[in-house]
Amino acid sequence: MTHPFSSLSPDVVMSAIESLDIWPAGEPFALNSYENRVLMFRDDDSKSWIVKFYRPDRWSDEAIQEEHDFLQELARRNVPVAAPWRDASGVSLHYFQGFRFTLFPHCPGQAPELDNPSHLFAMGEVLGRLHDVSAKKPFKHRQTLELAHGLREAQQNVLASQWMNQRQRRAYDHVIDKMHQQLDKHSVPVSSLIRCHGDCHLGNVLGRDEQFTLVDFDDCLMAPAIQDIWMLLPTDDPQGWRVHLNEITEGYEETRSFPSEQLDLIEPLRSYRLVRHTAWLVARWDDPAFPRAFPWLADSGYWDQHIRQLEQQCLQLDNPRWLA
Repeated sequence: MTHPFSSLSPDVVMSAIESLDIWPAGEPFALNSYENRVLMFRDDDSKSWIVKFYRPDRWSDEAIQEEHDFLQELARRNVPVAAPWRDASGVSLHYFQGFRFTLFPHCPGQAPELDNPSHLFAMGEVLGRLHDVSAKKPFKHRQTLELAHGLREAQQNVLASQWMNQRQRRAYDHVIDKMHQQLDKHSVPVSSLIRCHGDCHLGNVLGRDEQFTLVDFDDCLMAPAIQDIWMLLPTDDPQGWRVHLNEITEGYEETRSFPSEQLDLIEPLRSYRLVRHTAWLVARWDDPAFPRAFPWLADSGYWDQHIRQLEQQCLQLDNPRWLA
């Protein structure tokens, strides 16, 4: 099969950028991105840019535009985000030879250090400000987080692959069924859903000292606020998470009340992410970037390890550390 980006050559990238009357001083170079194609370049005024080409057929134009408008709304309210560039007509989503693309100003910096209390406080503060704005109205075109449904969808995608043997398929089916029963007990009240970043891990936060900016809202969706918080908490320190949580909470509450009633959703959200991530890799295997970056997915040993990881996660669902 021809993968979605097969015709996105360096010449097409350059021509797309130049169609906006922005002139790269050299050829853009690719950044680590798999779902979309993301590149960095300098223009002839030495300004640094990020150009993002969206994976065809993933999001509707309306969903992408809603992401852009959300970012502009956040920027107007002084929430530190990387909002897309707009042309003189206010357009942020552009088209070239069948591709949709957007320009962003380059945001320099490094990820926060999660063993640094001041960084944790600063992250809590940023997320509190984000959610204070995002809670004011809902998305209309973006997805809504649905744990049980999303888990079943991922299960079907994984089982459609040919990599697991019969023993592994039975074990995978069993652990997902068990996990589904557990997640079914954790329905997310509609009243708790707000517009969230959706993928708030360290790779999507950049800054220096105690000033951080949120980038890459490609997965923004309606979800409980804790979705943007739990990935900043340690998984390998049974005691240290309380210290992390306290610092984040203090920063968050500079703006709004911390959603402590959602702590019981952390392990379900982690379970959901573990399953969905592997299903995503399976679903994207026809894109040559994925076999190059994740060759271990086709190895039988990976699936044994993944199943054991899911079994351990089921134990965490039964005994969540966050409520101890």
